[in-house]
Amino acid sequence: MTDTTITVRVSTELRDRLEAIAKETRRSKSFLSNEAIERYVENEEELIASIKQGMKDIDDGRFVTHEEAVRRIDEALGEAERFQQFKNAS
Repeated sequence: MTDTTITVRVSTELRDRLEAIAKETRRSKSFLSNEAIERYVENEEELIASIKQGMKDIDDGRFVTHEEAVRRIDEALGEAERFQQFKNAS
């Protein structure tokens, strides 16, 4: 992979914070910036992929309505409460 240079405008406060981290970790600002951008891009790619999968699931009918989700949660909470009462009675 070939490296390339980009210019990013940041606030003075962010620059100062980055410089402090660079000093503490003995890493260059360029290294830290690259690492941060890489993590951001990976997170965004995962988020976009998840949204696309969710949209596909909806298109394919794999979803539950809000009402069904609430019913299932209430049911699970009721079971948990009954279990806790049983456990406390023992």
